[in-house]
Amino acid sequence: MNITVFPVSSLEKVFRDEQPASYLKNISLLTDEKGSVQFAFCADEDGEVNVRVTCGVPVKTYFVQEVYAGKAAYDDHDEWVLREGKSGMYPDVLADFGSRIAVKKGEWYSLWVELCPTDGGCGKHTLTANIISGDTCATAAIPVTVYEQKIADQTLICTHWFHSDCLHSYYKVPVFSEEYWRITENFVKTAVEHGINFLLTPLFTPPLDTKVGGERPTVQLVDVTKKRTGYEFGFEKLERWIDMALRCGVQYFEMSHLFTQWGATHAPKIMAKTASGYRQIFGWDTNAAGKAYSDFLEQFAAALVPFLKEKGIADRCRFHTSDEPGKEHYFAYRRAAKKIQSLFGEFESLDALSELHFYKNGLVRNPVPEEGSFHKFKKAVTGEKWTYFCCGQYKKHLPNRFFCMPSARCRILGTLFYLNDIQGFLQWGYNFWYSQYSIREVDPYTESDAGDAFPSGDAYQVYPGADGTAVPSLRLKVFRDSLQDLRLMQQLESLTDRKTVEKIIYKGSKNKNFTFFDYPMDGAWYEDLHTRLTDAIAFYSNENAKI
Repeated sequence: MNITVFPVSSLEKVFRDEQPASYLKNISLLTDEKGSVQFAFCADEDGEVNVRVTCGVPVKTYFVQEVYAGKAAYDDHDEWVLREGKSGMYPDVLADFGSRIAVKKGEWYSLWVELCPTDGGCGKHTLTANIISGDTCATAAIPVTVYEQKIADQTLICTHWFHSDCLHSYYKVPVFSEEYWRITENFVKTAVEHGINFLLTPLFTPPLDTKVGGERPTVQLVDVTKKRTGYEFGFEKLERWIDMALRCGVQYFEMSHLFTQWGATHAPKIMAKTASGYRQIFGWDTNAAGKAYSDFLEQFAAALVPFLKEKGIADRCRFHTSDEPGKEHYFAYRRAAKKIQSLFGEFESLDALSELHFYKNGLVRNPVPEEGSFHKFKKAVTGEKWTYFCCGQYKKHLPNRFFCMPSARCRILGTLFYLNDIQGFLQWGYNFWYSQYSIREVDPYTESDAGDAFPSGDAYQVYPGADGTAVPSLRLKVFRDSLQDLRLMQQLESLTDRKTVEKIIYKGSKNKNFTFFDYPMDGAWYEDLHTRLTDAIAFYSNENAKI
């Protein structure tokens, strides 16, 4: 068996029927920074190969597996997609494997290698991949430089909505059972490892992507007891959630929305112990503006706020009113937002919305506009600047990470966050494994488009592992690497100044004003930028270096 193998950038997607581009010549990293690289290989016979990857620093090796995309893109997508945005198999799952891989003649495969340099690993190394079949050993190598400087801490507040009910549904474990808690913690750990430091916390079952009149599995963390004259609240589950999250490295807590999505006209599903048993007391039949729910919120806030202060996390909690209100929802949203402000006004608030007048009229402290609307908010917002993307950002080269999109379309995010002084990012699907409106469960390995609703890759970034751990997608790794770019830029600015960083960013580019619509589309540019940043940090860390 003859085998061809060579290093490939992490920004290339390796398809079985197409030889990938090879432009990666070397890798440079800071201590404690994660590095991503691929080795693509192809054999001229069917069979099995053994794999061995070595380096002078710790590495984690995955096998890249393809997943079927039924709805790869919307019909009116822009031109910057792979495979013309058609249905088919796309590389995405980063699977654990032993040391052997079955291969078919003439097909291309990829190993995804994550380098994890630690203290004592600085210096020159060689990353080597050996693909072995019988007496044949095909080898590829790439130089690795690890600088002694450590990467700066992340300052960006980042959430991908964490759907714990999907863990319950997929693994068939009772909510709040010990197994549920074990699996949940595993998935939170993986989220934090990839830059997600702001955790959606289901005070009550989040009223997100739910069919009107329908419901999602109950995962509310607050115990409610309905008394003749009011309510009592228990926070034991919420406290366990907070302790678990802090143990995993979560820094901020995103309190779930207290009004329904797309209008703020109803209450979320709220369950309570009552004289007639455990039952739902608020939901789709609740008038959000009615006295009953208003009284409930007042009593709830009176109990919750002291608890959060006692836990010492009040300054790290943020509250939502309702997700994605449109201009037709203005008056209902205003009424709900004013209620939240009256009860939780000492906390930061945020909501995904794209109508600037909601912010100008004081209804939300931290508006989160979608990327295409960010420019409208940039000058107007005086506090934190946020943005988000979801299924709607797929035209005019807006950054996103559907299966069919080049990885550079996601890697640009860290650079744009830096250039626009963005302090927060939101994305709705860390692990949404339901069809649209949460009508039924889906298997993310076989149905990646939420029931033909969203382009594959929009609804989740991780897959369920057989042992209750999160299996990462290559898209999640690329996103993490984009956040590392941001951290490198911030670190370099601390050593020099913003002008120096911008000069390094724009070096070799005719465009000197990157926007969410206009930025480099060449994967090699991002590899070069990363090298320029790490080299500059190493240079300016020398006390004799001059700006």
